[in-house]
Amino acid sequence: MALSEFEIKKVEKAAESFLAARRPPPEIRSKLDIGWRLEDQSLFIFEIRPVWNNPSEFKEYPFAKASFVKSKGIWKIYWLRQNLKWNSYEPTPQVKSIESVFSTVSSDEHDCFFG
Repeated sequence: MALSEFEIKKVEKAAESFLAARRPPPEIRSKLDIGWRLEDQSLFIFEIRPVWNNPSEFKEYPFAKASFVKSKGIWKIYWLRQNLKWNSYEPTPQVKSIESVFSTVSSDEHDCFFG
């Protein structure tokens, strides 16, 4: 089930705060940037980089995912392993708010998101 309009607005507000703190300086954003998107009840956070053999084309590389479980009112947090499978982020596998999702990703206790 997709998020409600109110929940989407909360995600947008929290995402903008996260990006304001974590995005690289404007002068290098053409080489590296960070973005996010919602797909149904899941939030994806990703790097944006030019394709190595075609610098005019850009590709998204996801590194964090959070899925909202409406029945429990929680967000489950995942990180993308080298094998390209999403794994639960064990220090904090779930949180109660979208702001906590972005805070957890930003603090990255175990260097899973930002290496």
